[in-house]
Amino acid sequence: MKNTQKAHLALLSTTLIFGVAYNIVKSLMPVMLSPMQLIFIRMLGGMLIFWLFQRLFVPEKVERKDLMMLAICGVFGFAMNQALFYAGLNLSTPVDASLIHVLNPIVVMVFASLIMGEKVTWTKAGGIALGASGVFILILYGRVVSFNGSHALGNMLIFLNMVCYALYLVLIKPLVGKYHTTTILKWVSFFGFIFVFPFSVKPAMEINFAAITFTAWLGIAYIIVLNTFVAYLLINFALKSVSATVVSYYSYLQPVIAAIMSVTIGQGGITGPKIFAALLIFSGVYVVNKSK
Repeated sequence: MKNTQKAHLALLSTTLIFGVAYNIVKSLMPVMLSPMQLIFIRMLGGMLIFWLFQRLFVPEKVERKDLMMLAICGVFGFAMNQALFYAGLNLSTPVDASLIHVLNPIVVMVFASLIMGEKVTWTKAGGIALGASGVFILILYGRVVSFNGSHALGNMLIFLNMVCYALYLVLIKPLVGKYHTTTILKWVSFFGFIFVFPFSVKPAMEINFAAITFTAWLGIAYIIVLNTFVAYLLINFALKSVSATVVSYYSYLQPVIAAIMSVTIGQGGITGPKIFAALLIFSGVYVVNKSK
């Protein structure tokens, strides 16, 4: 299997993980945990796993000059990205969040052009437009992003979370060709946790562990192991073979996965518009991937 094929398989797996995580995170907040409490647990658990894994299997050192960029990536890719997402999702809904995240490829393409000088080709822009049209059909077909009441603030926080993640994808790209994935994530998760620690340590001290159910612990384990450790490993692995724009494009698949999950659990049906929208999105993935 070619490296690009492995990268796309990794990105598809990551999209599935993220798609499931929306509802798991929403089920934990605010009944079991507040956003900052969940952030503390996730970032602490993720950092410990990355450090242990890297120390055991990839004892690699980084150059001092790269620590500043790793710290910046930690702030945007871990701390602000996750804190804004949890705070926003606590006020919004998984559907709203998944639809706002489909703007990610456009923001990544802008950052890649401004920061890295990546050329915006007509093919790449056309692929993004093709996928966006598929998402637009899903939105018109009953998935409406709400901006009423607390939803306005929640959706704005989710939008800022998406911008931070887009910037992270562009900034981390030069480093993935220089260091092993686990080495990068060890430092990125460390700096991210250090940044969020002052804001989350007090709420963390107030966690009522006795009230957390077994099902909730399974959800927390999913967030730490799959949604943090595995997902970020797969994303950084994919960045070695494909551009940041291609990586971000997979957010277009999240509404499709949400629709598939709804059908699976009997909360929705397969219809013509949904099939057509899915075909547009997958066609867009193909076109963006073919862009040089």
